[in-house]
Amino acid sequence: MLSACQDEFKTTDSLCAAYPQLCEGLNNNDGQCRIQRTDLIWQRYKQMKTPTDIEKFHTLQYTRTYQGCLEYAAEIEPTRYKERKSNRATALVNSYEIVEQLTEELAGSQEPEIIYDRWSRGIHEAKAEFLKLEGSGKLQTPDLQLALASFYTDIDKDKTRKILLRALELYHGKNQIKPDIILTLATQAHQRGDKAEAYLWSRVGSLMGLPVAKAETLARLYPMPPEDKIHLDLQADNIIQSLSTGHFNSITVERNLNALPSLQAAPTSG
Repeated sequence: MLSACQDEFKTTDSLCAAYPQLCEGLNNNDGQCRIQRTDLIWQRYKQMKTPTDIEKFHTLQYTRTYQGCLEYAAEIEPTRYKERKSNRATALVNSYEIVEQLTEELAGSQEPEIIYDRWSRGIHEAKAEFLKLEGSGKLQTPDLQLALASFYTDIDKDKTRKILLRALELYHGKNQIKPDIILTLATQAHQRGDKAEAYLWSRVGSLMGLPVAKAETLARLYPMPPEDKIHLDLQADNIIQSLSTGHFNSITVERNLNALPSLQAAPTSG
């Protein structure tokens, strides 16, 4: 975000000098929450330049993150400048007011991302609003597909799997893959007794550094012929590569799962 604005402003201080309102009510000149505060200031600037519901929502998200940091920092006793504790407390109170204000302003927004945020925070009506968007083409982002999958997880496993695979197809090689997608695919495959697919997604998770069972444990959980394991290990590597380049395709995964060496018919003798 900072780099996108650097042609006009080189530093946060220069931005604050030009637009003091962007930096009001914060614990300025304080080492605590510096990163969160800086991110929030630049997001406020971005919202000012592009005053859309989405940018306002991003400002709300950054404010929540900053608020979480302040809640911790407000308890820290400064060793030299005692007024900093008061500044942190004031900034924290301000953050609550800003979160409340932004939430109210976005209460009627029809942006899917914002509707889901309302649903995730316990507003029951937002759940129905969000689900009405299924099939409309408005949920075609990994995060929104993951949100949709969360509704179906306990009521339709097959649909959940389909949605999660679609979420992976929507990555374009730039953003970090949400761990919940991979972990849920592995867990659900395990639950339905599909050891090949459970092993595959567990291996993908392992390659991504996610908290999954080690290779030795996977071998015990999912015993299979050596040639099947080699095949699935290769497919896990291919999935990682396709995700990193934004070329993941669920059809390829299905085809490779059905191409396990042990499933292939033995050649007939002439």
